[in-house]
Amino acid sequence: MDAESLSDGAVWLSPPAVSDIDAITALCQEPSIGAWTTMPVPYHRADAEKFIYDIVGPGWAARSPTWAVRRAAGGPVVGMIGLGPLYPRRDEHIGEIGFWLSVAARGQGLITRATLLVAAAALDPAGLAFERLEWRAFVGNHASAAVARRAGFHFEGLIRGGGVQRGTRRDLWVAGRLRGDPAAPSPHWPPGV
Repeated sequence: MDAESLSDGAVWLSPPAVSDIDAITALCQEPSIGAWTTMPVPYHRADAEKFIYDIVGPGWAARSPTWAVRRAAGGPVVGMIGLGPLYPRRDEHIGEIGFWLSVAARGQGLITRATLLVAAAALDPAGLAFERLEWRAFVGNHASAAVARRAGFHFEGLIRGGGVQRGTRRDLWVAGRLRGDPAAPSPHWPPGV
């Protein structure tokens, strides 16, 4: 798959580049990002370099694209969003969506808009042609759950011990969105998630 940019006029998504390495390194120092992701903590410049060279480029070639989230075309990185295969790979028509956003960019709807854009591209039969997207987050990540809910994902439950974060097994929440599901807030979420 060729790298492509996406935008709705309020958020711009483009493949992260070598020129973004320092910004990615700085953003990944925020404790709230490390608390809810599997990225290394502490996060070093070498981690950002490995991300750009070993994950971003090869990912686009393998139907696992990653986009930098920006407030303007060519603007600085404020977050990241990507698609990956569901591990263990059960079905090539199922993808997993993941994202993070800097503290300074939160509360503006950027990551919800980005999630809607990526989900539309992922579920488009003429695009990535996934039939299902899964969202997974460590239990307690209410901000991520709110984004998934607003982007039309249906809560499906809890996977006990379903994720590993820096050597510690943790429970996961899981939600799904099918190709035919509306791109609108989902009412299928329990209270407290």
